[in-house]
Amino acid sequence: MVTTECANREEKQHKKEMMAVQDSMDVLSGKWKISILSSVCYYNKRRFSDILNDVEGISNKMLSKELKELEFNKLVKRTVLDTHPVTVQYELTAHGLTLKTIIDNLVEWGIQHRKEIIGS
Repeated sequence: MVTTECANREEKQHKKEMMAVQDSMDVLSGKWKISILSSVCYYNKRRFSDILNDVEGISNKMLSKELKELEFNKLVKRTVLDTHPVTVQYELTAHGLTLKTIIDNLVEWGIQHRKEIIGS
């Protein structure tokens, strides 16, 4: 059920919710994290170069930094494969997989928003 109004809550509960939103934004903020998570989520496992090709405009250095932060926050698991040359693979952790619904919702919202703005 879609509502057009935000729910009214007690002020104390609202403050807890605002803190939770801020915590979420602290972990997921920035230009690239959601796109990186979306790439890894869509393909289940991705090599660094695959993510780099998927996320348009990101540099090697920035992708490396963002992946380290996502790994630190236990959203992404990094695996070094025993290949020559060495291959690094990324996948969502169980905790990271809890974002799948949010990513799917963002995809749907983005499609609808684009239609709303440009009209098709």
